[in-house]
Amino acid sequence: MDEHLNLVVLGASVLLLVALLAVRIANRTSLPVLLVYLALGMAVGEAGLGVGFEDYGLTADLGLFALAVILAEGGLTTRWSQVRPVLPYAVVLSTLGVAVSVAVIASISHFLLGIELRTAVLLGGVVSSTDAAAVFSVLRRLPLKGRTSAVLEAESGLNDAPVVVLVTLASSDAWGDTSVLAATGLVAYELLAGALLGLLIGLLGRELLARAALPSAGLYPVATVGLTLVAFTATNALHASGFLAVYLAAMVIGNARLPHRRAVLGFAGSLALLAEAGLFLLLGLLASPGRLPAALGTALLVGSVAAFVARPLAVAVSALPFRLPWREQAFLSWAGLRGAVPIVLAIIPVTEGVRGGTRVLDVVLVVVVIGTLLQAPTLPRVGRRLGVVEADRATDLEVEAAPLEEVRADLLGLVVPPRSHLVGVYADELRLPPGAHLTLVVRGDRSLVPDRFTRLEGGDQLLVVATAESRAAAEARLRDVSRGGKLAGWNR
Repeated sequence: MDEHLNLVVLGASVLLLVALLAVRIANRTSLPVLLVYLALGMAVGEAGLGVGFEDYGLTADLGLFALAVILAEGGLTTRWSQVRPVLPYAVVLSTLGVAVSVAVIASISHFLLGIELRTAVLLGGVVSSTDAAAVFSVLRRLPLKGRTSAVLEAESGLNDAPVVVLVTLASSDAWGDTSVLAATGLVAYELLAGALLGLLIGLLGRELLARAALPSAGLYPVATVGLTLVAFTATNALHASGFLAVYLAAMVIGNARLPHRRAVLGFAGSLALLAEAGLFLLLGLLASPGRLPAALGTALLVGSVAAFVARPLAVAVSALPFRLPWREQAFLSWAGLRGAVPIVLAIIPVTEGVRGGTRVLDVVLVVVVIGTLLQAPTLPRVGRRLGVVEADRATDLEVEAAPLEEVRADLLGLVVPPRSHLVGVYADELRLPPGAHLTLVVRGDRSLVPDRFTRLEGGDQLLVVATAESRAAAEARLRDVSRGGKLAGWNR
């Protein structure tokens, strides 16, 4: 391998490992981990260790792909039963609400700050989109009441699509020649086509995963994420909204009976974390801290308008047909977190050579950092004050993984072959070593907690919890019984 390339790969790997270790720091605070990643990127960049990086085009391309991965993970973990009742409001907030927010921010930026109309529209567009990664990382740790959490999650997954269409159009040469009616029609086409394609690919992918007999369980997570990214790339190729397609396709697949579901969600979560870390490290490298002080004044005004005027007005207008209580509206207004999406979208005008594009990027970067520092830590307190947080209810817990990690145990799964000597053995005759326990037997469409009267049958699926110290002995004992019967090794 070339020595220079080797050093680049080494440096990138070390930086990525440090960024992943920073997750532990972020988990002890209320801040999204994105700020830690961004700071690490800046520390390595031109203002820190002096690593120069100015490839805006590469960053935009990788950033859009990383956002697709993050949206795929969000769709896979979104529960349809919770989203379905609030979907109409989430759709209105993601479309009409975005339009209201863009109009307010662009108008104030144009008339009050004297910013050119095209630049003001770009600024309003990129700032109006909430960020799925930030919303998922902060709000899923809050035990929110009723529909509030579902609205925020659905909105963050859906509102990227119209903003991407708007920013792409405003950054292109067609901006001056496109009428409002034509632009509205283009946005409508991209959203409708993206939704239909996403749902179609999701349904096809769900059937494919249910019927496919892959030779290894580890292939199912790769196949699942691959199907969601097919929705993203195929839809983009047809000039429709890939972001909307990937989110909906992932939601359809994620709410089906996925083979090896736990492994699939674990893989998708790790991949999304990797994408988020790499994206913000790259954005930190790209940022020019020397230019940011000049953007501070504009960023403070735009950020204040977005948080205290545009977002509350968008929530209120969108809520009119749904009679949403004012307390929920207030929390939805304050919980409009911004993160990777606005920064990545702000790079598009720079790559297209739009005048004022660099200024938009600097302003958006400052808005995201200051907004995250102010909003994210205060969300639990604001939620309790508004009565939308259940103080006596724990947040969602990954029950499958957390307790086993605490006791350093593994969950072993096996199927009793029809001709195995395990057939006919009673549960207490397994004589598993201390620290290993047969906890569940799945027989056909039934599951039962085994006792000493439970007799194993061919085709039974067994779940055994074993500590790290007893795992090898438990596996050996099960194999011995399967090959030699319950008396195997009786004299040992």
